[in-house]
Amino acid sequence: MWITRKVEFSASHTCYNQALTEAENAALYGADANPHGHGHNYTLEVTLEGHPDPVTGMVVDLQAVKQILEREVVDPMDHRHLNHEVPPFDTTVPTTENLAVEIWRRLQPHFAAGPGRLHAVRLYETDDLFVEYEGR
Repeated sequence: MWITRKVEFSASHTCYNQALTEAENAALYGADANPHGHGHNYTLEVTLEGHPDPVTGMVVDLQAVKQILEREVVDPMDHRHLNHEVPPFDTTVPTTENLAVEIWRRLQPHFAAGPGRLHAVRLYETDDLFVEYEGR
């Protein structure tokens, strides 16, 4: 069984690879290579996998999940410029793909022992663009 918790946060970023020239970055990332950055209202869905506890009837304590998401994702990323304020994005291009992997990395240790194991993170950059990462 899967259960999903959703949170939202706002952050700005610049898609710019320091190893490339300004022209190469512009060709690769287009307007997203703007050095001043641009922002998104991200929606994060975190899916956990497990079986309902016979006593509680729950796969996992969703209040505890919310606290982990707030501490590991929302608090450090909300209203931040990812490139300047959130490692590893000072050295890694903060694409939606890389952001989803980093969120998985931050969350996975909290769910490794169960009862709900991390199944996937789905990160929406816009209403019609999302990345789903299953950490394999």
